[in-house]
Amino acid sequence: MIRLALAALLLLFITPASAAPAPTAGLVKVLLRTEAGSIIVAVDTRRAPITASNFLRYVDAHKFDGMTFYRAARSKSRPGVGLVQGGINNRVANSFFPIRHEPTTVTGLRHTDGTLSMARFDPGSAMGDFFVCLGDAPTLDASPGYPGYAAFGHVVSGIDIVRRIMTLPTYPGGLSAATMGQTLVRPVRILSAQRIR
Repeated sequence: MIRLALAALLLLFITPASAAPAPTAGLVKVLLRTEAGSIIVAVDTRRAPITASNFLRYVDAHKFDGMTFYRAARSKSRPGVGLVQGGINNRVANSFFPIRHEPTTVTGLRHTDGTLSMARFDPGSAMGDFFVCLGDAPTLDASPGYPGYAAFGHVVSGIDIVRRIMTLPTYPGGLSAATMGQTLVRPVRILSAQRIR
């Protein structure tokens, strides 16, 4: 009788813990410590395995440490909407080989507010540069005849830091017509990038 009572009591303590929701499968959290504050992103290794693994390879090799957020692309017609880009800034010496493109039509991910995505020139040229969407950006999703960009995660916390970076002053010129006025006068340094639980 005493054993039965103890077993019932033990079951009361065990049941709530076992009923707790498990962490979302395939999501790996990364802490980006910047001089403007900390940003935590969740990288989706299940739905975007190629792109997510590439990003994590740069994190684990400390390739982002000391790099910057260097670009702020603002919508001219929608205040507060745009993207902030960071990473190795196309420095070949800091890069791994380019990866195969994973379009949103394959992954099912979309470029919504807070989405983490890979920067690239042509499809299949992405290396160690990434961006965060501020506001929904469906034009970055793949569609028939258009490869789009490879979304692979989202910001979990620190979106206010990303928004603050987007408001920083930029140079009036640019390397191309597409990036005119988007280069930050004072890029924001990424102090470190590391996986967290």
